[in-house]
Amino acid sequence: MASVAALVLSVSPPAYAGGPYMWANGNSIGKRLTVCAQDLGVRDSPGSGAFGYLHSPQTFTVEYAGQYEFGGEWVYGFAWGDVNRRGWVQNGWFCNN
Repeated sequence: MASVAALVLSVSPPAYAGGPYMWANGNSIGKRLTVCAQDLGVRDSPGSGAFGYLHSPQTFTVEYAGQYEFGGEWVYGFAWGDVNRRGWVQNGWFCNN
């Protein structure tokens, strides 16, 4: 039974602390997605301090969504609205358009 659990864990996608909404992935590159978060920090690098915030329903154009099939924890692209600059946002905070 332990070997079955180990197999399941080895093929499961990585767990992240991203949001509960739609996740950007490789199919999202070039798409302008609507933000569903009240405040989504835009950063110079993943995990750094935010230099600006996107607010629902502002938008974000995805340029890089991570190396995993389902998208990574951080997404790079252009933050429209109040920010109007490229940066990184945490994945999982986009509306299902």
